[in-house]
Amino acid sequence: MASREELSGFLAAVERRAFKQAVFALRDDESALDAVQDAMMKLAEKYADRPAEEFPMLFQRILQNVIRDAFRRRKVRSTWTTLLSAFSGPDDDEDHDPLESMVVEDSSDFARTPPQNLEQSEIMALIEREIARLPARQREAFLMRYWEELDIAETARVMGCSEGSVKTHCSRATHTLAAALELRGITL
Repeated sequence: MASREELSGFLAAVERRAFKQAVFALRDDESALDAVQDAMMKLAEKYADRPAEEFPMLFQRILQNVIRDAFRRRKVRSTWTTLLSAFSGPDDDEDHDPLESMVVEDSSDFARTPPQNLEQSEIMALIEREIARLPARQREAFLMRYWEELDIAETARVMGCSEGSVKTHCSRATHTLAAALELRGITL
């Protein structure tokens, strides 16, 4: 059974990567933040009594289900919004995004020069754009394998597919990303 500290430590360690994963899937910061928060709450509420070693798999499965649910809700809302839009006026309400005001320091940047930091941030932005362009299943497999560092069997269980499918999705994703970066003169 995991302690509160282990659960808190896990959630703190996974939150940024989970947010990026959700942004890539949902293409909206607010929806992604909601999805990550929902997944974290579900893990804490329903699985806090599990061993800490099970948290990565459980969390990824929960997060993927929350993302799928968000797509379903978006589809339903879109249908009703389209139907009811004739009855409403323009919406002037703007929500504040807490992520815009969050300041995060990365201590690894202190050893690099400003031009190196700029180059790295541009390359990372390019990689993120290319990841966002991947088909959903390729992106999902790629992020779980290489960002979340799940093994093939764990990724297959989370995605609900065979290990061979995971290998195929990852292979296609890496080839697509490598080709896109090579077109821009970036070799890793």
